[in-house]
This record gives sequence, structure tokens and C-alpha cells, in this order.
Amino acid sequence: MEPSSRIRAILGGGASGWEVVHRARRMQRQGVRISDLTVGQHEDPTPAPILEAMHTSAMAGNTRYSDVAGSPELRAAIAERAAAATGAPAGPANVVVTAGGQAALLHTFMATLDAGDAAVMIDPYYVTYPGTIRATGGVPRITPARAEAGFQPDLDALEAACTGARALLINSPNNPTGAIYSDETLDGVAEICRRHDLWLISDEVYDGMAWDGPHRSPRALPGMAERTVVIGSLSKSHGMTGSRLGWTLAPEELSRFIEIYALNATYGIPGFIQDAGLWCLREGAGIEAGLAATFRRRRDVALNTLAGRQSVRLSPPQGAMYVMLDVRATGLSGLAFAERLLEEAHIAVMPGESFGASAAGHLRVALTVDDAELARALGRLADFAETLVAERAEAGTA
Repeated sequence: MEPSSRIRAILGGGASGWEVVHRARRMQRQGVRISDLTVGQHEDPTPAPILEAMHTSAMAGNTRYSDVAGSPELRAAIAERAAAATGAPAGPANVVVTAGGQAALLHTFMATLDAGDAAVMIDPYYVTYPGTIRATGGVPRITPARAEAGFQPDLDALEAACTGARALLINSPNNPTGAIYSDETLDGVAEICRRHDLWLISDEVYDGMAWDGPHRSPRALPGMAERTVVIGSLSKSHGMTGSRLGWTLAPEELSRFIEIYALNATYGIPGFIQDAGLWCLREGAGIEAGLAATFRRRRDVALNTLAGRQSVRLSPPQGAMYVMLDVRATGLSGLAFAERLLEEAHIAVMPGESFGASAAGHLRVALTVDDAELARALGRLADFAETLVAERAEAGTA
């Protein structure tokens, strides 16, 4: 017996992008101390007040089946948050609560794509994007955003890619690059979506981590609320990665179909986790602000540590919890650099190639260790890169 062609097609014949992570974990189990800068997960557990809210709810008996689309109170709180942040009206009927942002993406593409439909995505992209589209029977259509342009997508290339497509997926603040799409980019994206009659899927799980100004959602632009699905989550904003609490914010009619898929996929999210999420949205603003301040400070640690380094070039991040480092001066691919860095310096980072061709020769560094360890690791990484550049020059291959 063979597995389905659908499941075999998810990787598209490529690698998962997690090989360096798995190798680092094996080394850690063998007792090797690794500075792990791979996964975008807070180094501390979920804050205690959130866990207390979760515990109180569970002990009060909220452990039975929940409403598939989410509790009315949580959906209302999510809608209120979105309306306050964007200025675009939203209500509970626009919201479906999901098992994290990843499930929200899958639910959305199941509701917007038919088999064979193209969904456009921008490279660099989060690792799961192409596989999520393929899992629904859709076809990823990829268009680049270059480092030299601050990882802003080229609007002419984007428009060409969108011809004949059904949906466009964007992510700002961006994982892996930390870029935030400019007003010009977002206005251009909206115009392309209107002109080509596209669904816009806007992954905004880092909306609270914008360093150079307020987050701007394309849902608030003229004519976009009726064609935009916003992906949200409490994983990053409130340190709830393991709790798996996300949502879709979509036009009301589409939300009904997302709920139908959720009924057959997860049958709802545990009520005690939803209650913890409701506590976050009502009482957890201080936690969210504190976590955001941590990553903004670490962004500055990275900028200061790498200032003046010629072998490693940093694309200054405008948001999220990562920095993207250009190591092409070493002559190595991002993957080869990451593998050698792990073996020789015991520092684990994600190779840029995990996130698409436009990130080749780059590294994604998650700012998920304390400030002192981050500075030490980045300093050692830069020293390692300088050694490679010197070796390359001596060999006459620079």
C-alpha cells in the first residue's frame, strides 16, 4: 500500500528546511552545548498569569467540546482587537478560532482554493507556506523579494505572477526577513488584488512587533475587507506557542465555510485554552508589550554587535523576532555555512535556503536567547565568517 499522492506532494520533492534544527537537537541530547537561534519560540515558558487563567478555566470544568468556531466571547474580543488596530469594522461572525496560525492558513486555503488553483507567495517565505498550499491541492506560484530592495516585493513581477491566480499570500511583519511592507507596497498589493479579483491572505501573526511605526493591515484599505483573510495568533504576542491558539478574520460568508472545514479538521479548540486567550486579549496588554520590547531590544543588540562587520551584512529588521544575515561574502551557501557553524562553533541558525531562493546565501537568526548569549553567539558567528572570507582570499577564490 502507498500513501496518498497528496501527502507525498506536500514537500514538492524538496527538503523540509529543518535538517539543521534536527541535527542541533541530536547534538544537545548528546551533551553538546548549543546556542540555538533556529526556531521562533520564546526562551521562557508561557507567562504565569496566562497559565493561571487556563488552569482556573479547566478546573471550573471547561474541558468539554467547545463551539467549533470559538467561544462567542473570544471571537468578539478578537474582532474588537482587529477593528481597533486597523480601523476596519469587524464582528464575531468574521472570526473562526483555530489551532494556531498554521491551522488558520490551512483552513483558509481549503476555503479559497480549488485543486489546481494557483496561490501566489513572496520569496523569502515562511517554511510551511508552499506545503500548506500543496496540501489543499493548490499550486504555489512564487515571486521574489530581493535583499537589495529591503525584501520589498517587486510589484511588476508580483502582478505578472498574479495573472490567472486565485489568491495572494503576504506576510508583514515578515518571517524570515523582519521586513515590513511599505505603504507603497501594500497599496500596490491591494490594487493587484482588486484588478485580478484575488483573495488576499494576510499573515499578521507579528502585528504587535513593528519597530518603526504602527502595523498596517491591508484589510483596512479601500475595497479590501471583502476579499481579505487575516491570519492571527497569540503564539508570538503572548508566548503561547504550545497552546495553539490562532484565528482567521474573514468576510462573514467565507468564515461560514472556514467553520465547516474546522468542524471536519479539529472539531474546535479546548475551551480552557480559549479562556486563557480571552484573558490575554482583555488583561494581557502588559505581557504583550513586554515581550515586544524584549525583541526590539535584541534587534538593537544584533545591530550593535554586527556594526562594522564586513563579512556579515545585516538587513535591518523593521519587525518580528528575527534578523536576516547575508553571508555570501564567504563563498558558501546559507546551508553550507549553517552546517559548518553548527559543527565548528556550536551555533544553530536556519539556512536562508529553507525560506526560498531569494534568501540563498543568508541565515535567519531567531532572537530567542538572552541578550548576553545573543551578543556572544553573533560575535562568534561574525568571527567565523571573517575566517572563511580570509581563507577564501588566501585561496584566490574571492
